[in-house]
Amino acid sequence: MHRLKIISGHLSPHGSSEHRRDLWRSDCGAIVTESPQDVVVVHGLRTAVCKAKRGAFKDTTPDEMLSAVMKAVMTDVGLSADKLGDVCVGNVLQPGAGALVARIAHFLSGFPEAVPVSTVNRQCSSGLQALFNIAGAIRGGSIDLGLACGVESMSLPRDCIIPMGVTSENVAEKFGVSREKQDAFALSSQQKAARAQSSGVFEQEIVPVSTRIIDEDGTERELTVAKDDGIRAGTTLSGLSKLRAAFKPDGSTTAGNSSQVSDGAAAVLIGRRSAVEALGLPVLGVLRASAVVGVPPDLMGIGPAYAIPAALKQAGLTVADIDVFEINEAFASQAVYCVEHLGIPLEKVNPNGGAIALGHPLGCTGARQVVTLLHELRRRGQRAYGVVSMCIGTGMGAAAVFEYPGP
Repeated sequence: MHRLKIISGHLSPHGSSEHRRDLWRSDCGAIVTESPQDVVVVHGLRTAVCKAKRGAFKDTTPDEMLSAVMKAVMTDVGLSADKLGDVCVGNVLQPGAGALVARIAHFLSGFPEAVPVSTVNRQCSSGLQALFNIAGAIRGGSIDLGLACGVESMSLPRDCIIPMGVTSENVAEKFGVSREKQDAFALSSQQKAARAQSSGVFEQEIVPVSTRIIDEDGTERELTVAKDDGIRAGTTLSGLSKLRAAFKPDGSTTAGNSSQVSDGAAAVLIGRRSAVEALGLPVLGVLRASAVVGVPPDLMGIGPAYAIPAALKQAGLTVADIDVFEINEAFASQAVYCVEHLGIPLEKVNPNGGAIALGHPLGCTGARQVVTLLHELRRRGQRAYGVVSMCIGTGMGAAAVFEYPGP
């Protein structure tokens, strides 16, 4: 009974209120001037993100998706896998923390047995946490180069989806985020993603994956997946307003203003600047700061509102200094709250759409956001700063600050 009382105290609004003043933070400091010891991003790619159980990856195993991005990143920069000191893969839903999936992908990619691999599960930030883990090993001096990845198949697991929508309703109610605001935010995400897809913005960051799919009649066919298939270009505000609440009869969180259940993978090659330059590899970005914070579990969606300031403080930057914010759209309610709480101009938030339109393959998302952010900053063609952030189930938030050094 004592155990249940303690746990329920963190999950109910009444019990957690006393903890809201005490937000625990674990930080990873950053250097704001160029140094040979900088942790830099060399390259990053992702698969398309596809609808779980109905999309193009519904019959594709997670190791196949993961292998596609691992191989492509290394091939693109002409780097042999034996140069890697470690590989870390973020995953949430696979048995055994995805350890077997990661090692199979490792071998499918043709990586040597001598290159080690680990997995990490920090819920929705797992892909970003994988990057933090590799960055920490580089800073600690144990490796010079590593591959940070994320993968999720939400098609293949069964009975493993946690209903986080109740926390979305809690955020909407406590902070007065109306249904109208949520639907407007969701519409904007769909419109931005549709515009980006139609103009070819995602083409440089997506690895085409050859796979097979089983149709309803049992026929198996081959196909190449190169486009996100969850984007709904025809979304309208009127259509969104007609959707029923998904988690409470009188609630405001719907299928239309929540992230999609999805499949996908991403990989990011990072290294110590001195080692990267010695190998003649490019620098796509520099990790300037990172932070993970704790927040009340019943309001887990507010995590970015606290993680972003913590990371910006380390980097010596303010919200005004950031050009692009990639904030995961777990739910429109929490995304709207975080953006408004921090005073972020909407035009800086997810300029190519977010998880409401693209989808949220849990273990992949953090790495996918890093890929999308750095490719977007490079497209803009000048030195710039960007932030990746997300809320985390059980009550946390994570954020990282990246600098694109310019062409």
